[in-house]
Amino acid sequence: MHNYKLEIKWGVLFTLITLLWILFERMMGWHSANIEEHASGSLFFALPAIAVYIAALLDKRKNDFDGVMTWKQGLMTGFYVTVVVVLLNPLAQVLIHTVLSPDYLQNMADYSVASGNMEREDAEAYFSLPSYIIQGIVGAFFMGVVTSALVAVFTRKKPA
Repeated sequence: MHNYKLEIKWGVLFTLITLLWILFERMMGWHSANIEEHASGSLFFALPAIAVYIAALLDKRKNDFDGVMTWKQGLMTGFYVTVVVVLLNPLAQVLIHTVLSPDYLQNMADYSVASGNMEREDAEAYFSLPSYIIQGIVGAFFMGVVTSALVAVFTRKKPA
């Protein structure tokens, strides 16, 4: 039976880093006064996200694969980390939008309408907790698989 301890550890760590990033965004005002900077500022989350996947795959290579790892093993490790992240995503979204930044969704809806990007009804539907839970699951899965495939290229290692 495959040992999934490391994948669970890194999936939980990824989720905790996500929550910390949300606090950072809120402190930067990207959820309120500087909401217009949210789209560009949040792109920088890619840096810690990729760093977590690199660390996870290197940890797996060192501790479970005796320092040797194929691309497929790296991809599957990243995939299992992604599954943990996806499973934790609904809980993370609830924490984000009810505890860490409860005004974010309404602020984004208001901003989208005020900037002429969306009609009120569309903005209210898009910037809602159910919508963000679905977006979070789909986004986490897609980005996790793509990140895993790319990071596995750089973390694979053949036997000496």
